[in-house]
Amino acid sequence: MPKAIRIHAHGGPEVLIYEDADPGQPGAGQILIRHTAIGLNFIDVYHRSRLYPPPGGFPLIPGGEAAGVVLKIGADVDWLKPGDRVAYAVNVGAYAEQRVIAADRVVKVPDGISDEQAAAMMLKGMTAEYLLRRTFKVKAGDTVLFHAAAGGVGLILGQWAKHLGATVIGTASSADKIELARAHGFDHVINYKEQDFVAGVAAITGGRKCDVVYDSVGNDTFPASLDCLRPLGTFVSFGQSSGPIPPFSMSLLAQKGSLFATRPTLFVYNARREDLVASAEALFDVVLSGAVEIKINQRYALKDAGRAHSDLEGRRTTGTTVLIP
Repeated sequence: MPKAIRIHAHGGPEVLIYEDADPGQPGAGQILIRHTAIGLNFIDVYHRSRLYPPPGGFPLIPGGEAAGVVLKIGADVDWLKPGDRVAYAVNVGAYAEQRVIAADRVVKVPDGISDEQAAAMMLKGMTAEYLLRRTFKVKAGDTVLFHAAAGGVGLILGQWAKHLGATVIGTASSADKIELARAHGFDHVINYKEQDFVAGVAAITGGRKCDVVYDSVGNDTFPASLDCLRPLGTFVSFGQSSGPIPPFSMSLLAQKGSLFATRPTLFVYNARREDLVASAEALFDVVLSGAVEIKINQRYALKDAGRAHSDLEGRRTTGTTVLIP
C-alpha cells in the first residue's frame, strides 16, 4: 500500500508519522497522482505546530506542493491522460506517495522543467509571482526589501525582481546565506544579526527607503519593516516564521508615512482556475527563459520528513528543499 506522512496531533517534528495511506480512486473531476517529488515549506510547520488550524482536522497529511505523474483520471477530465506530468500548489495533502486531487488544481509541467524543480517551485514560485506582479507591481527603478532572502521564496523573488529592473535588498542571518542571496539577484544583503536593517536600508538608499517591503518573518521584523518604507510605500506581510505580528493601530500606518499594508495569500490570488494557470505559466516562462534558476539545495526521503522539519525550523536549510517518495 502507498505510504504517507500523517499528523494525528499537534506537536514537534516527532508527530510526523510515516504510515500506510490508501489514496482511494478518483471521482468526477479528479485524478490520481503518483508523486515523484514534494516541496517543503514553512506553512507545513504551521499546520503541524498549531499556528495555522489544520484544514479538515486530524489525521492530517501535510504538504502544499508536489509534482508527479497521472495514474488515473476520473469522469469529466478530458484534458489530462495517464502518464502526463503535473504539478500543483494546494493547502495540504502532498506528503504522500500517491493522492487523489481535483484536476482543476493541477497544471501540466512543460518540457525543460524537471519534476524536482516543479515540486520545489510551485508554491514558492507562484507566491513570488503574485507578490511581484499583482500585490505590488514591481517595475524598473523600484527598490524592494525582502526578508529571509536566502529562503525558498527569496531566492526566486530576488532573481525575478532583478529581472524586472528593481534594486533588490535582502536580509539574512549568516555569511553563507548572504552570499547565496547575492548569487540570486539581490544587490544588497544585510546581516540582521549584526546590523540594524532599518539603518542599513537608509544607508543603501540614501534615505529614500523602499517602495515595497515583503515580509514573511512577522513578529521579529515588525514594526521595523514599516520604517524601511518611503511615504505611500507598501508593506506586504505574507508569512510569520518568527510568530504572528501583534495587533496594532491603523493610525501607525499614518504616522509612518500614509503607508499601505496587506496580508495576501496565494490560495486567494489563485482561487480561480484562470488565475492559477496564468500564474503557473508566468513562472514556467521566467524559469525556461533562464532569468530565474531553480536549484534544489536539500533532499530528504519522505520518511525523514521529521528531520526535514527540524532542519527547516533550525534555519539549517537554504533555498528550496524537496522530499522524495
